[in-house]
Amino acid sequence: MRDRKVYILGGLRSHIGIRYGIFKSVRPEVLGGRVAAELCRRYSVVPDLCICGNAVGPGGNIGRLLLLESGFPERVPAFTLDLQCASGLAAIDMAAGRIAAGQCDVVLAGGAESASLQPKRIYADHDERAKLRNPEFTAAQFMPGEFGDDAMLLGAERAAKAAGITREEADEAALRSQMLAKDASENGIFRDVILPLFGSTRDEAIRPRMSRKLLERAPRVTDFQDGILTAANSCTMNDGAAFLLLVSEAWADEHEITPAFEIADTRIIGSDPKVPPLAADAAVSEMLEANQLTYEDIDAFEYNEAFAVISAHFMKKHPEVAGRLNQAGNALAYGHPYGASGAEIMIHLMEILREKEGRLGAAAIPAAGGVGEAILVKRTEAEE
Repeated sequence: MRDRKVYILGGLRSHIGIRYGIFKSVRPEVLGGRVAAELCRRYSVVPDLCICGNAVGPGGNIGRLLLLESGFPERVPAFTLDLQCASGLAAIDMAAGRIAAGQCDVVLAGGAESASLQPKRIYADHDERAKLRNPEFTAAQFMPGEFGDDAMLLGAERAAKAAGITREEADEAALRSQMLAKDASENGIFRDVILPLFGSTRDEAIRPRMSRKLLERAPRVTDFQDGILTAANSCTMNDGAAFLLLVSEAWADEHEITPAFEIADTRIIGSDPKVPPLAADAAVSEMLEANQLTYEDIDAFEYNEAFAVISAHFMKKHPEVAGRLNQAGNALAYGHPYGASGAEIMIHLMEILREKEGRLGAAAIPAAGGVGEAILVKRTEAEE
């Protein structure tokens, strides 16, 4: 638990586009800048700092570029971090730490990503890895001895095997996610936290007509022996941006504001890099234990389901709270704009807690290389 309280003032995200879809030509710093600027406008604040997650951009400090593109004062600093899938959630964690340490009062945290504009990379001629794989690559190396662009797919296959997840269980998790996302979209649960941009009208990856028959026909995506991953129970590649504003208790008191959510704790762990999808639940387990909480104490869980094995594993391991996971669907339906996903699922978690009148929520993401990031939030409105 943190000595100084850290609150979430609010959050905002773009629609999530599929690769080469509605945002195919929109640079991530432009998309993210629009979201960040509108969020700060809504709350009439200028942040002390911006922390921006980005995993597959062209490099450099996209967070700083994002602020400059969108008209923030030059005095607002920014830095960009890459924890792959967990980048956006790690940005929120780091923002909370800055505020808890008394270094900032208002921090803009989240991420922006464009799979559509992902640049290709190439190893230097004298790098030994240029001879071990195609020297032109898109995915970085995440663990010793593994060099392929399909490293995360293979990690998910190994995780499924280790956790005993079948193709049928993975497909069922994927169908559940699509159906819940369809209902959430039709009911407008996230209407107030989505900013339409560049003509966007919906999250493009949601498939309202998904069915068991379509899932059964989906092609496999690896050559892993007895593999279960398919094009339908793995997430799509996406473009999107999402940010939150975190504030100190002193700032909230000074402005006579009572934010609806408090960051109660955060956790980052290292785990087996061969099975990275299992790191999300491991991080949550450690975080709950540290706070003397059980899974049944949590009203809503948001686990970024880049692969169905993540949600299928949770539901198999924690059947007593299976219905509390990803209650409006998750990445299998909305998609996964890597660096932005952590902020996106945190925004979703807050809206679900409001909708369900819950008090405690946990957001978690596993990242390449076997890193798990988790954040525990408390809805202050539930205590009034």
